[in-house]
Amino acid sequence: EDGGVESYDEYDTDDEEHAVTFRDMEKRSRKLDAKRAEDAEMADMEMQAQDQALLSEREIFELPSDAQVEAEKEAPLDLSQVQMRIQEIIRVLNNFSDLRDPSRSRNDYMDQLKRDMCFYYGYNEFLMDKLLQLFTVSEAVEFFEANEVARPVTIRTNTLKTRRRDLAQALINRGVNLDPIGKWTKVGLTIFDSPVPVGATPEYMAGHYMIQAASSFLPVMALGPQENEKVLDMSAAPGGKTTYCAALMKNTGMMVANDANKAREKALVANIHRLGISNAIVCNYDGREFPKVMGGFDRVLLDAPCSGTGVISKDASVKTNKGPEDFSMLTHLQKELILSAIDSANADSATGGFIVYSTCSVTVDEDEAVVNYALSKRPNVKLVETGLDFGRPGFTSFRGQSFHHSLALTRRFYPHAHNMDGFFVAKFKKISNKIQVGDKQVVPAGSGAKLKQKKKSKD
Repeated sequence: EDGGVESYDEYDTDDEEHAVTFRDMEKRSRKLDAKRAEDAEMADMEMQAQDQALLSEREIFELPSDAQVEAEKEAPLDLSQVQMRIQEIIRVLNNFSDLRDPSRSRNDYMDQLKRDMCFYYGYNEFLMDKLLQLFTVSEAVEFFEANEVARPVTIRTNTLKTRRRDLAQALINRGVNLDPIGKWTKVGLTIFDSPVPVGATPEYMAGHYMIQAASSFLPVMALGPQENEKVLDMSAAPGGKTTYCAALMKNTGMMVANDANKAREKALVANIHRLGISNAIVCNYDGREFPKVMGGFDRVLLDAPCSGTGVISKDASVKTNKGPEDFSMLTHLQKELILSAIDSANADSATGGFIVYSTCSVTVDEDEAVVNYALSKRPNVKLVETGLDFGRPGFTSFRGQSFHHSLALTRRFYPHAHNMDGFFVAKFKKISNKIQVGDKQVVPAGSGAKLKQKKKSKD
């Protein structure tokens, strides 16, 4: 119709190569046209899907009525239905101004979310409320989900007996699937799979490694014990942190391993012997009385007894057996212990004068609030950098509470963010052995200055 040729046979040329070229061009042109049509169809489908998603996002989710809530107490929904409702409520809370039911307040949505999460994840209302205060609702779900999954099995190389590279090769030869934990530690290995029990290999029996949670490496790394120092671990059993300290000290100086629970000291002593620790003294005292027993330490480690909200994946009973009275008792004990730890350190130490406080809890009551209390009661200490280059900074304010600005130097670790147990680490530097009490300067029992004064008086 346009005067063009109808076929390549009528093309007036004797060059067959040109004819083949034109045929190829025609085929390619048809393929391009088909591809354009397919792309246009796909674009239309995507647009429709986006429009549908926008419509569904703008749909107002209706909370159950009071009558429905009461009915669910008698006949609860199944877990899949509750999970869907949790997701819907979070969707509304993340875009509250557009998706809310005008007749409902944000508290109504939060109350329903708490009830559903308590049912779905198995927490009591007190602990659920406390944990939800720490995170946005979306991150809270990540935290709760992470608590349902066991943390990776990790081991620490005992550098007194072997190197990590040699240990890894020995275990690989036994069929163990492993990898270094991360760049932040030179002694840790993650065990993914093992045909033999990790706690029964010849290497384990010979003391080449300790089965130890990655999070419990952190307080020892923050403490940084040096050779020929006098170091105290106030709550030492079962010995992971004590033996790590001794390894860093290369079996020099003196490592005092104390634990208030005599029954737990059996495991502590066994691990000290198995790992070849020769600079350790094991004792059984209440940590609160320790400054009167022995003082003048270069460094003190207090991994305090806590609620265990950071290790729920290991102990699910924490979800239901912790209430207000438990937190009241624990925080009181933690405050007494941290003051004892500070008083046991010697500010005049040539290399140390450091105290590390840690917990396997993520609650502010047991972490920042306790550290802030110590700063107020012991003005002769200050917070310093932990030396840990990852983790989140501690809170300087929390739900109306204001803490000392230096609390930002502390570090928080979460299972969903760092793939390790929830943990808290704070590091103090003792700047004086004396504290001001009214018009007088007092030297607490256990400090190096007190010991020196006694010695001079005898001379």
